[in-house]
Amino acid sequence: MRTLTVDCGGSGIKGAILDAEANMLSARVRYPVRYPITPMDFLALLGRIAYEVSSEAGPFDRATVGLPGMIRHGVVVTTPHYRTVGGPHTAVDPELDAEWRQFDLRTALEQLWTLPVLVLNDAQVQGAAVVSGHGYEVMFTLGTGLGCAEFDDGRIQPKLEISRAPVRKGAIYDEWVGAQARKRIGNKKWNARVLRTIADLRPVFCWDRLFIGGGEAKRITAELPEDVRIVANIMGIRGGVRAWQLHSEPGCC
Repeated sequence: MRTLTVDCGGSGIKGAILDAEANMLSARVRYPVRYPITPMDFLALLGRIAYEVSSEAGPFDRATVGLPGMIRHGVVVTTPHYRTVGGPHTAVDPELDAEWRQFDLRTALEQLWTLPVLVLNDAQVQGAAVVSGHGYEVMFTLGTGLGCAEFDDGRIQPKLEISRAPVRKGAIYDEWVGAQARKRIGNKKWNARVLRTIADLRPVFCWDRLFIGGGEAKRITAELPEDVRIVANIMGIRGGVRAWQLHSEPGCC
């Protein structure tokens, strides 16, 4: 079984084809997101990625797509970045927002590729690569914002959009610990915010283990609690294989 996995972020979209053991059969390709981006633009970009990696590695049998926001049953309830005029932390375009809301991405991709497609939140896909399958495990992704996914004995749980929750000084978590905040306040203060976020959210989730990934995770230099582990960002690609085992139904969450 060969799986195309596409990891969609606010600034770039990456993709690769994996074998049944999540080994990469193709190089990982990355394309920047050009804003504004409509759902049709997005489909065209994913089609381009699929064509490039399959030209190198051959055809794939199924696809997993992870993207920011609230995804239910393969349908985009809302996505924080793609509905904006110029990318993360810019104004929301009302017409673009309307196009993205309730966009049935899974069905659109299954029609495009004529094979099974699993569409999840990107943190759910990354978490699928690393969770042990025992106890209550939580995945945070630090990138453009704060992504979150929960797993109970290895099963993907319905998603909470914790990134949109208010935190301090009128900011939401995306603005408090995202990449833009780190660049503005510096690594030292940002690391302190990451530690405070872990402490503040611990009683909210009561996790057995917390994993932290995403493009900004490599910037963490602070000493972390014993039940917190940093994972490589490539897991956002590798998780596309195991995600099929851990979801309840295609496009479940």
